[in-house]
Amino acid sequence: MGTFLHWCVSAFAFLVTAYIVPGFEVGSFVAALIAAAVYAFANMTLGIVLKVITLPLSVVTFGVFFFVVDAIVLKMCATVVPKFNINSWFAAFFGALLLSLSNSILHYYLI
Repeated sequence: MGTFLHWCVSAFAFLVTAYIVPGFEVGSFVAALIAAAVYAFANMTLGIVLKVITLPLSVVTFGVFFFVVDAIVLKMCATVVPKFNINSWFAAFFGALLLSLSNSILHYYLI
């Protein structure tokens, strides 16, 4: 039950991000569920590898470059998931930033 609740909260964070960030589009709650699952899997595999490779650059930028890596992973997920589109790198970067923030806040208050 806990994993399902985390998954639903993450999908809701995708919907919140799509509502706020222009160019970050999620078609439905089902698309948000699929996007949350694909993003979590991509972040656990590819995201970790990219963050380790870019660690020196992240140290120099005080961790801001981690959001660039998250934006890259988000753009890659948007190419795979139907009804989930990111129209620009601006939307991907601020979407990653807001997704991280909203996900943290929602998980803190709801779980």
